[in-house]
Amino acid sequence: MKLVVWPPVEAERLEKLRMAGGGLRVVNCGGEAGASEEIADADAFFGKMTPALLAAARRLRWVQSPTASLEHYLFPALIEHACTLTNMRGLFSDVIADQVMGYVLCFARNLHLYIQRRRWEPCGGEQARASFSLGPGVVNGIDRAHLHLSDCTLGVVGCGEIGAEVARRARAFQMPVLAVDPVRKEAPCEGVALWGMDRLPDLLARSRFTVICAPHTPDTERMFNRALIARMPPDAYLINIGRGAIVVLDDLVAALREGIIAGAALDVFETEPLPPAHPLWSMENAILTPHVAGFSPRIAGRHLGVLVDNVERFAQGKPLLNVVDKRRWF
Repeated sequence: MKLVVWPPVEAERLEKLRMAGGGLRVVNCGGEAGASEEIADADAFFGKMTPALLAAARRLRWVQSPTASLEHYLFPALIEHACTLTNMRGLFSDVIADQVMGYVLCFARNLHLYIQRRRWEPCGGEQARASFSLGPGVVNGIDRAHLHLSDCTLGVVGCGEIGAEVARRARAFQMPVLAVDPVRKEAPCEGVALWGMDRLPDLLARSRFTVICAPHTPDTERMFNRALIARMPPDAYLINIGRGAIVVLDDLVAALREGIIAGAALDVFETEPLPPAHPLWSMENAILTPHVAGFSPRIAGRHLGVLVDNVERFAQGKPLLNVVDKRRWF
């Protein structure tokens, strides 16, 4: 059997792939022309698949994507091809979930506002100062300028690997958690109400924080438009660490300006990089990060681990990890 790798990997990684493959021949190709020749009789491929490479393959059975997201990887011929496609999902779940809770804490404790304003004044002004004596600015003993997390419901849109980790962390803060997912049938942990996608409007209406953890698919593209955002309460926050194409940015900007929702935290955007003149940059109620939620020193090792494990499984005829439904893009 034969595995073609293109673009080429460094010598250390190549050696680990060859060790994992046993008798599997691993060919590290320096260019696309060489990869096109080698893939003709290859059984497996790792790297950047192209229509030309796929057309040259005569007996390909397995393709390993180097990425978790597939909107830029899939193309019609690959979807129709009989080969099994696997991806790198699961590498970033805890890392991204940590960032989500960072956004939640910023909004709940107004940390982003204190960082921006740099002055000695509690958020909420007179109302916040009155809270220390339960004065006129306090309703039923609650300081409206700051949130108590266990009083806030968190909604998870897309309860896959990342969404499940977000739910677990929110439960550790004793937050009630709602989740919707088209595939998952069991809640990831105790205290999470898991529903089908038909209950998304209910989730939005009940959640103080809504977190988009869904992948970019034909079903999720531009899902969060003005009409859907308007289903959220006016004191709610939208967090997107899924894919930028899921949220219509112009509609989100309008919702923030008009007070339809209280705020938004985004790590992904319809257009990346987000243009310097985009209005989101000047909005105090928006937290923006440059697609870094998955950054961690642990990721490279995990990536290699999945690749090596799958090479070993393929060589031994065992079930592969992270098999993708190509028609659904995940």
